[in-house]
Amino acid sequence: MRSFDSRTGIERLDRDECLRRLEADEIGRLAFNVGGSPVVVPVNYRMDGDSVVFRTDAGMKLDMGRRAPVSFEIDSFDREHRSGWSVVVTGWCDEVTPYEAETYKRLHELPIDPWARGDKEHWMQIRASQITGRRVAP
Repeated sequence: MRSFDSRTGIERLDRDECLRRLEADEIGRLAFNVGGSPVVVPVNYRMDGDSVVFRTDAGMKLDMGRRAPVSFEIDSFDREHRSGWSVVVTGWCDEVTPYEAETYKRLHELPIDPWARGDKEHWMQIRASQITGRRVAP
């Protein structure tokens, strides 16, 4: 059953539809806090259940700290028809290390192919606490 915001007419996507859209894409935007300021960066990703997984080198994303609160977003728009959708994952991001052997092995089998240069040896996982989606129909 579809759910709509009575004030705006925006459709709320259910969790299963959000996961389908997340699984079908490979590029999203990661939002996190650096020194008290919000930062948003694009990342190549894959899904592991309801977790978002991406690779990174040393730098801001790795320096976020353990269990950093983050948001992750994907979207699609049709400007001509003034329609589109977005899915947002909110949760905690952390590096997956060999100490988590089963998860580490499973994530390393995901076909994540970062566009940016570098070895991207650090595997990061966003463990979702909330997954929401919205759609604006033409």
